Amino acid sequence: MLRQGPIPLSLHAASEPLLVALLIAAPFLFTFSDESAPTAIAIIAGLVILVVAMSTRWKLSLVKVIPVEVHALLDLGLGAFLIASPFIFGFSDVSEPTAFFIVFGIVEILATIGTAWRGDVAAPTTARP
Repeated sequence: MLRQGPIPLSLHAASEPLLVALLIAAPFLFTFSDESAPTAIAIIAGLVILVVAMSTRWKLSLVKVIPVEVHALLDLGLGAFLIASPFIFGFSDVSEPTAFFIVFGIVEILATIGTAWRGDVAAPTTARP
């Protein structure tokens, strides 16, 4: 089972749309929109976070199909992927996107580790008659 961190699950859930907006806007905010690989990765990662957040079994989602525990594992995987992406996709020599992805990935992992995953916004796992 997942450990309980100090970040309420409701705060984690509410912050996801902000993370999506930051990821999608990052190429333009941090001036690396002329680099195609980091721009595509930022936009796709933002969309992945949006789909996962809107599909997780908690009160703030549209479709409750992904268990909260799976959401946590996906967050950890995404954080690791973002940290590794400058090296996998060959743009580690470009400082702005490399720094952004490494910092964002570390923050994503720390936020995931620090979240209390059995919180007040979890949706019931059984259907009501």
